[in-house]
Amino acid sequence: MSVGANIRRIREERGLTQAYLAEKAGISQAMLCQIERETKNPSLQVSVEIAALLDCDVKDLCDNGRAAG
Repeated sequence: MSVGANIRRIREERGLTQAYLAEKAGISQAMLCQIERETKNPSLQVSVEIAALLDCDVKDLCDNGRAAG
């Protein structure tokens, strides 16, 4: 899985909306949508913020097929 797909999967597992996660991460919902659709890549800073909000490691966002705890 790609970073975007992992963000989407973990976000949905946590029961969070795109709007909520984007707002808390300091990005627009449109930007998060583009990240999840893999048309944009998040910066390292945004990746760290998203990982913190999803209660996982940045590594979990990059892993292929491994579940986040």
